[in-house]
Amino acid sequence: MNKQVLKLAIPSILANITIPLVGLVDTAIVGHISDVSAIGGIAVGTMLFDLLYWNFGFLRVGTSGLTAQAFGHRALDHETSERECGTLLAQSLTIAGLATLLIWAIQWLFVTAALACVPCSQEVAAFARKYFFIRIWAAPATLGLMALKGWFIGMQDTVSAMVSDIVVNVVNMAASYGLAVYTPLGAFGVAYGTIIAQFTGLLVAGIILAVKYRQTLSYINRDDITRWSDLRRLLVLNGNLFLRSLCFMVVYVGFTAIAGSYGDIQLAISSILMKLFMLFSYFVDGFAYAGEALVGKYIGAKSDRKTLNHVVSVLMMWSIAVGLLFTLIYAFWGEESIRLMTDDVDVITASGAFMGWLIAMPLVSTLAFMWDGIFVGATAGKAIRDAMIWSAVGFVVSYAALYRPFGIQALYIAYFVHLVVRVIYLSACWRPTRNKYEF
Repeated sequence: MNKQVLKLAIPSILANITIPLVGLVDTAIVGHISDVSAIGGIAVGTMLFDLLYWNFGFLRVGTSGLTAQAFGHRALDHETSERECGTLLAQSLTIAGLATLLIWAIQWLFVTAALACVPCSQEVAAFARKYFFIRIWAAPATLGLMALKGWFIGMQDTVSAMVSDIVVNVVNMAASYGLAVYTPLGAFGVAYGTIIAQFTGLLVAGIILAVKYRQTLSYINRDDITRWSDLRRLLVLNGNLFLRSLCFMVVYVGFTAIAGSYGDIQLAISSILMKLFMLFSYFVDGFAYAGEALVGKYIGAKSDRKTLNHVVSVLMMWSIAVGLLFTLIYAFWGEESIRLMTDDVDVITASGAFMGWLIAMPLVSTLAFMWDGIFVGATAGKAIRDAMIWSAVGFVVSYAALYRPFGIQALYIAYFVHLVVRVIYLSACWRPTRNKYEF
């Protein structure tokens, strides 16, 4: 079981560690060839896309869990399994196409409303707006890749997902640099570089499909794609996951917005700590993806309950190991981690009051991320949705109750509470969720 987990997790981890490099390279390029308004514009423009695409994360997550279960059916009926997997691929790509049309239709309203809520100078806002309207043309490739990545993971093939991710990230860095430095596009070359990278990744993923999954593709037919009984399950799951994404935004956008209300130093500290909180997610997400694939496969194959319990135990062991590793790293090198992110003496000094949170967060976070992966594999959309609703409520209520006596510390307490609520709720839901399935 450990071999199965690592076979699925390691490619995802390797792909994930290239992700932060893209943002660093984009910022470095603009920082060297343009002014401060361009740097701020890139940051704001990237944030706008994070907010936009975060809401469509169900394209990856929902596709992954359902495909993993369909893949597991192979142990019972190979032909039916192939047809189910092919149908899910076609349905997810169709939804991605419809989502693209929606995004293009509302793009002006979205960017206008979002920039009205973001405190920034007119120069930064103008750059971000232009950057957004260029990069938005990558939407079909971006959303299509979300669906394809989820499908590959469900097919127990994280290597193909890794290849497409790495291609996107490497091409993004190269194209952005070339267009920004060697063409008249200047800083806006970064946006065009992203478009080229996304469509290149989509092309590579399409080639992988045509070569590696030709037999599965041959089972796709229009009647299966449009059959309501098949489509309804995907739409219901995606709807629950969409609501979950909105609750995520309450927590993560709220965290940044509240920190900003305490001044620039606290905003800087919170931004750095959040990046460090998320650093270990690039590792534990690999095991969460393995959880999606394996839990879905064993449920789809109607394996015995003992095997399913075993895979969950192994996954939890790995997530705890990642959490403990980063707890030790932050315990011994916490201040050094802060210094890697900034040279500002005031920020480094003030961050000392929050080092305890940096040490405490990894273990609870990794458990929350791991449970998410397990429940995605079980396609338990309602439990995932409700867990995030209650955790968002916990975040808001905790901060509202504690900000007067504790000040900025209440924000970190509230963030910690939201993680604990997720872990407790999903832990309590696992047994009844598991028992719904026949073995």
